[in-house]
Amino acid sequence: RAEPRCRYFGRCGGCSMQHLEPSAQVAAKQRVLEENLARIGKVRPDIILPALHGPSWRYRTRARLSARWVDKKGGGLVGFREKRSSFIADMASCEVLTPDVSALIQPLRELIGLLSNADRIPQIEVAVGEHLTVLVFRLLEPWSDDDAVIVRAFAEQHRVQIWEQKKGPETARPFWPDIAPELSYSLPEFGIVMPFQPTEFTQVNTGINRALVSRAVRLLAPQASERIADLFCGLGNFTLPIATSGAEVLGIEGSAELVARARENALYNHLANARFAVDNLFEMTPEKFAALGHFDKLLIDPPRSGAIEVVKSLPESGAPNRIVYV
Repeated sequence: RAEPRCRYFGRCGGCSMQHLEPSAQVAAKQRVLEENLARIGKVRPDIILPALHGPSWRYRTRARLSARWVDKKGGGLVGFREKRSSFIADMASCEVLTPDVSALIQPLRELIGLLSNADRIPQIEVAVGEHLTVLVFRLLEPWSDDDAVIVRAFAEQHRVQIWEQKKGPETARPFWPDIAPELSYSLPEFGIVMPFQPTEFTQVNTGINRALVSRAVRLLAPQASERIADLFCGLGNFTLPIATSGAEVLGIEGSAELVARARENALYNHLANARFAVDNLFEMTPEKFAALGHFDKLLIDPPRSGAIEVVKSLPESGAPNRIVYV
């Protein structure tokens, strides 16, 4: 056991394991995985690789902060929801957000209190890149002209870019400054830079992502003569590092927007051997998989719901000779 570092631990629902020393947290999660494999899958691994460890504090580069005007408190609340509650925790800092974002919580609370549409801003999405931090305000009602002046001043003072989102993620647009460096993260081991939009999916822990990509590519061991598929490829987080081997790589993803971003990232990194296609992998069939042609190797990185239809679609003969499932 460990003394929780966060003063809001127990009330804030954002973290639930700070009472455990970080390496014990990882060990507990590994044990859950082992038990699930044995009890549900009826399998036991021959080898268990060492767990990946990364920064335990100040690492979170993505977050969705709730916002609410609370008359009883005479101002705005910005932060994570309380444990098992729809109320927002009364917090002024966060130990897992990056330091610059943690330091913005109290100023954001004050900003909400100055805006005429304070009760119409349900959330603020945070995206931190290597050269820029973006705050995406979900607006159920537009800012007034006076509000816009206040928001611009906030962006200038805190050196962030403000975006506004009126409906779904596809409606997110830069507000101020309207021209800024693009969000990006890097994978130095592979010489790759990955630009992304603030509403696009990226891993929240940059250090762990680098370690994860490095291990996955080493296990896959791509060769220049091979044809490889990266399923649920997103914006190319694994596809492009695999492509640096010289292998022909096909990334497949259900989101047309993410595939467009992946193609842009392949061009940005001069990787013409990385190609991408849009397909709903939750509806994969043996016939559709066969139509993609033979793959020497396969990397699968699905969301939590898994890749059962992909697994069921693999051919019994001529299947990839190596599969890395993240």
